[in-house]
Amino acid sequence: MDLSGLLHDVSRSFYLSLRVLPAEVRPQVGLAYLLARASDTVADTKAVPRERRLELLARMRKGDFASVRELATGQALSAERTLLERLDDCAREKERLAPRDRELIDALLDTIVSGQIFDLERFPGKGVETLKDAAELDRYTYLVAGCVGEFWTRMCALHLPAFAALDQEEMIRLGVRFGKGLQLVNVLRDVAADLRIGRCYLPFPDPERLLDSARRDLFAPEYARWLDAALEHLDSGWRYTLSIPPSLRRVRLACVWPIWIGLETIALLRRANPLDPAQRVMVRQGRVYLFLAESALFAGSDAVRPSTRRGRRAGR
Repeated sequence: MDLSGLLHDVSRSFYLSLRVLPAEVRPQVGLAYLLARASDTVADTKAVPRERRLELLARMRKGDFASVRELATGQALSAERTLLERLDDCAREKERLAPRDRELIDALLDTIVSGQIFDLERFPGKGVETLKDAAELDRYTYLVAGCVGEFWTRMCALHLPAFAALDQEEMIRLGVRFGKGLQLVNVLRDVAADLRIGRCYLPFPDPERLLDSARRDLFAPEYARWLDAALEHLDSGWRYTLSIPPSLRRVRLACVWPIWIGLETIALLRRANPLDPAQRVMVRQGRVYLFLAESALFAGSDAVRPSTRRGRRAGR
């Protein structure tokens, strides 16, 4: 069953990376993304009581996807409505995979859903809550994104001999940090919007003070520290990417694109007011196309060694 159209509609940015992956791993990674995106849609359907969303997520964690269809009609985006309507198709497609592929996808979904359950329980929507410390934030970024780096590494090692020859323990360590970095960039970009729905993922005392966008100076040192933390995670993403043999050019490309977009986002965030909900930081489409063109020079060779200068510029 061809799910490429559905993938394109629910995530055009990830679809770019998916399209260049080798055929040996493309179906498994694409299917895993669709299932994870469906669980995220369930968690974010705010028109449904939180208790019901928690119940549906718990069912998904056990492999029961049928109940989720009830949320399809309430989706504002047609792509997400179609995704929930076709979730049974995704489940059937997963059952056609080899046993080890299914195990990896099931483990990934179990971890991601546990992160979404943690999110809903930690932020009940009564005032502005914050994560208590850096360790809790680190755990959250692993549950919803760092685990993807681990999944990606294990799936590539399972199907690509040149990848399997790498130091798997080190690649998993770097892959986890890679995923955490991308998620931390999302957290940093969405601070103002999250505050207005009662969530502050960055540990901060009395987070309700941050609802006032004029208090940027109060927040700036802490925010800069987390921008640097995201950059350090993406440094690990570069090491992960450069460890992949040039013969696996497609896998390298799929890693380069989100890193460059993440670095560009960090550079933009260094100049923005993170507390202003009117400032929605996005990398321009033209810059994305430029990254795609530049990456062709790098992916098949070790001659070009990209740096993290994008994320370090501006405001430093």
